[in-house]
Amino acid sequence: MAKRVVRSMPVMPVRDSKVGHWAFLIGVVLAVIAGLVPALQTPKIAWVLVGLGLIVGLLNITARETEQFLVATVALVIAADAAGDIIQLGYTAAVILGNVVTFVFPAALIVAFKTIWVLASEE
Repeated sequence: MAKRVVRSMPVMPVRDSKVGHWAFLIGVVLAVIAGLVPALQTPKIAWVLVGLGLIVGLLNITARETEQFLVATVALVIAADAAGDIIQLGYTAAVILGNVVTFVFPAALIVAFKTIWVLASEE
């Protein structure tokens, strides 16, 4: 039998990983601050979180991290949904978790699509 060759996603240059790193930090901080400050709970902030998530998905997640990232994202979405059902958790914590999910889901979509592309491209 022929040996199966698995291609991985291309590794991004160092410059791009710095942008992705900063996008991740800014996204998490913005998600928390927007959850704490009601005036920042706007659609504009949500779109900024989505944009930062796209940048993270494109630049910050390597092929080696794909599986762990996607599993962590699924766990985060399930935990955030469950936390929203707990009344004692409070409105602010639920909003912060919602903001974090808003930030992470575009990154997860990009990483999932990149992974599917690599799997579909295998011969």
